[in-house]
Amino acid sequence: MCLAVPARLIERHADGSGTVELGAVRQRVSLALVPEARVGDHLIVHVGYALGLLDAQEAEQTLALLRQEGDDALGR
Repeated sequence: MCLAVPARLIERHADGSGTVELGAVRQRVSLALVPEARVGDHLIVHVGYALGLLDAQEAEQTLALLRQEGDDALGR
């Protein structure tokens, strides 16, 4: 199964990539598919590529669902 997750863009780089943050995790990703992305935007990220923009509310709802699923899978 493949999973794309929301992350917030915290830095843009001159080479067309950016650094995103999800909790304590920071990852450099390609912004080639979302060149309009700006620092502070929420992006949907999969295997090193930002695939699209999300609004902050949609990103938080998705993250809440993922946390709930993780807790359910662990029996919490």
